[in-house]
Amino acid sequence: MHRRQFLGRAGIAAAALSSPSLLAASAARAATPAAVPASTAPALGGQAFAPTPPLVPIKAASDRIVAISVCTRPFRAQGPRTEREQIGRKTVVHNYGHGGSGWSLSWGTAEHALRLIQDMDERELAIIGCGAIGLTTALVAQRAGYRVRIYAAERMPDVRSFLATGAWTPESRICSAEHATPEFERRWADMARISHRRYQTMLGLPGDPIEWRDQYVLSDVPFDQPMPGAESGEPEYPVLESRLTPELHHRSQPIAQSAHPFPVPYAKRTTNMVFNISSYSRMLMDEYLQLGGEVHTRHFESPRQFADLREKIILNCTGYGARALLGDDSIVPVRGQTARLIPQPEVNYGLYWRGHNLSVVPRRDGILVQAQGEHDFGDDSTAPNAQLTYDAIAQLAKLFPALG
Repeated sequence: MHRRQFLGRAGIAAAALSSPSLLAASAARAATPAAVPASTAPALGGQAFAPTPPLVPIKAASDRIVAISVCTRPFRAQGPRTEREQIGRKTVVHNYGHGGSGWSLSWGTAEHALRLIQDMDERELAIIGCGAIGLTTALVAQRAGYRVRIYAAERMPDVRSFLATGAWTPESRICSAEHATPEFERRWADMARISHRRYQTMLGLPGDPIEWRDQYVLSDVPFDQPMPGAESGEPEYPVLESRLTPELHHRSQPIAQSAHPFPVPYAKRTTNMVFNISSYSRMLMDEYLQLGGEVHTRHFESPRQFADLREKIILNCTGYGARALLGDDSIVPVRGQTARLIPQPEVNYGLYWRGHNLSVVPRRDGILVQAQGEHDFGDDSTAPNAQLTYDAIAQLAKLFPALG
């Protein structure tokens, strides 16, 4: 399929894909998509960038939705709470409030939490919570020689963090700009580097728990021109990765309009890590159990219940649950909704279209399409809004007009 063919039916497709039912009908008519051919990118700024590889179109249709899920990101303006306190006779280390960076920073924040008990002789730990932070904290503790028991009301795949998009986003809603102190930045950079190193050891493992993927950032206006604010009511967030850990930050490469297949004037290409959360979380749980870990189903309504546990040291990894458990109103819910489309193993790239409420992450268990609501910040509702997803899929379909 040539680029001219790829773009030729854009007007028809945009009109046809205006409702979920028409999206489904359009997909039913479509033939098996052919790969969009590679184009040779011209030299930009004196540097010749690699050509755009062949891209298989994403089948964007509402009848390919497997599930629509909503999670609640635990944002704290001050950043994650990683501190030790005494509650009765128990030593409690808090490790929660990572916003949209939980999976990304989990290994680093686990090491930072364990440093807070390195002066103690106890070798048994209780971990409350079995999500991204709880599981990785448990594994780091086991590797350090601790005997670990997890206490949680839910476990994978029924925890909030299982519903995340699964992309490396270590600075996503990690704190507000005003709280990005030099000490916080130093701690964040250390956590990011620890986690990044750990993820590199998981590449190529069975089930592909971690993979590198190309990502295309698309825009209707030049990238140096700001878009109207879509995150209404949210604070200003600091830019951390490109400034503090440049060795982990993969620079976006501009692509000339004639050298990419998308019907937009501006595009960049970069690379990013993707967490295939289904296989990744199973791998974590399997390793935890193989190392002798135990999981006990337990619901905590008050920290007074910590006294009932046999362990003297407790690591509180309850994420958004800490708001109710501890009465911690510093945790602000940020609603996140994703739709999972039927997997397309041949789609090996992600997308972000500025100003169109569209973010796509290619995973082994499906194509993740993220849609934001206007008032997600501060919203603790977990009821799916199907129309948000239908609208996002309609936007995605506009990028592949030849399927109309």
